[in-house]
Amino acid sequence: MRAAVALLAVLAVLAKGPYAEDCQIQQYPPKGPTYKGNIPKYVINLDLPPHERWAQVAREKQAELKILVEHIKNIMVMLFPSAKLVHLLETKMAWLGSTLPYPFNEEIKGIADATGAVLGDIVIFNVFYEIFTVCTSIVAEDRAGKLYHARNLDFGLFLGWDIKNNTWTLTQKLKPLMVSLDFQRNNKTVFKSSNLAGYVGMVSGIKPGIFTLTMNERFSIDGGYIGVFEWIFGKRDGWWMSFLTRTILENSTSYEEAKDKLANTRLLAPAYFILGGNKSGQGCVITRSRTAALDVWNLNSSKGTWYVLETNYDRWKVPLVVDDRRTPATKCMNRTMQQNVSLPALYNVLSTKPILNKLTVSTTLMEVHEGHIETYLRNCPDPCSPW
Repeated sequence: MRAAVALLAVLAVLAKGPYAEDCQIQQYPPKGPTYKGNIPKYVINLDLPPHERWAQVAREKQAELKILVEHIKNIMVMLFPSAKLVHLLETKMAWLGSTLPYPFNEEIKGIADATGAVLGDIVIFNVFYEIFTVCTSIVAEDRAGKLYHARNLDFGLFLGWDIKNNTWTLTQKLKPLMVSLDFQRNNKTVFKSSNLAGYVGMVSGIKPGIFTLTMNERFSIDGGYIGVFEWIFGKRDGWWMSFLTRTILENSTSYEEAKDKLANTRLLAPAYFILGGNKSGQGCVITRSRTAALDVWNLNSSKGTWYVLETNYDRWKVPLVVDDRRTPATKCMNRTMQQNVSLPALYNVLSTKPILNKLTVSTTLMEVHEGHIETYLRNCPDPCSPW
């Protein structure tokens, strides 16, 4: 017990010490050591059969997906040090894939076929987000009522540390898989997303002219593991949260409709949904249990709430001292001030350590009126918080 308390004390000192920095400015256009590059663009044709939609992306990212799959297998070997057990798990995951709702099950099969990967491995990749990620999302309104939405995607916690390069192994393997996707029907954009190649759910997306949407993991005892186990054992009345966001981006036609579905649909995992609309006041953070909305935090510029900001903690609770990205993000947003809010300003905030950290895969910026989305790969040079 004393050792655990001592470790937390050391981590608390480190979290507040060498990793913190003053709010960054003039980081946009992206440049310097925190900028790792742009991401390729693809069209996903929704008129094609689901099995064929991801074929081009999967083939062109086949090498990167293979590296990721091998890393996933290495993790599985550490957890289950038996080749027979690993094979059994892959078989069970392939079965799980067959139970997933249409069209996602067919899309996942198509990705496996296009890359020659074991179906179970692609299924595991597609359920990762239900279990463990950390992120920061912001929706902000300027003085003219224009809305901006931005997020850092942080992924890979506790899934392998690269001692030589001082990085999370999975985080580094995910960066080459980031892609910009334009989902089209009848040659017209339905929605756009920044996503991971091979991952058919959505973590960040924009319905041009209508709404923007990101999701963050919410840690809870009644978490994603329980929902996945319930699904495996036949209780399938909940939604995989990334499939829900994908469905809403594809089919919902208004901010109000999207908000209602995000607040009231039963989920497999607790979550934070961060939603922005196209009018003043249309922005919120929806805090979800698996069964209900626990809180809806709305923009209200007239009462001083010109932005909403979510990391991975309920807004009425204090973040863990070893993972407080909320306080520096809030400080930097307040220092920015409403009259100066813009996509470059939000990029500055998300470039400030420890909001930017060793888990940060990418930063995405969205502006709803122009239907604009841009994403940049990130790097966090030392000294940098591990999360």
